[in-house]
Amino acid sequence: MATSPSNRNYSFSATVDAWVANSKKRCDAVFRQSIQEVINDAQTPIAKGGRMRVDTGFMRASGKLSFSGMPSGPARGEKGQAYNWDDTIAADLATAEPGATLYFGWTANYTKYREAYDGFLIAAIQKWPQIVEKYARRLQSMSAFSQLPKE
Repeated sequence: MATSPSNRNYSFSATVDAWVANSKKRCDAVFRQSIQEVINDAQTPIAKGGRMRVDTGFMRASGKLSFSGMPSGPARGEKGQAYNWDDTIAADLATAEPGATLYFGWTANYTKYREAYDGFLIAAIQKWPQIVEKYARRLQSMSAFSQLPKE
């Protein structure tokens, strides 16, 4: 027996509201994952295929994310000490909203010279369009709406 349209529990506005909410979640995810990947790319040491030179690790460890301006902190490391990057970026990004101004930078005083020679930041930033597209496609493929015909 066929069900008539009047017997369906269907609300167009509820469906649209759910689609909008899911779209916002996907947009937030693309935003956060893309930023995380750009930062990770810039922070990748030469030994692991990146462009950042790592000796003591101080410059890499001085990389920080901020919502209020360029990060500040120690400009020089201690002689003979080894440093590790405490990757807390994902936790910090959890509160970021698309459209927010984010700042990522290194507090090490020699970062600008290393960037001028090695280009770890500019190389990562130049990948931004491809990174965003990659995450957008990945989330689109997980979406039930990705099967709709394109207009």
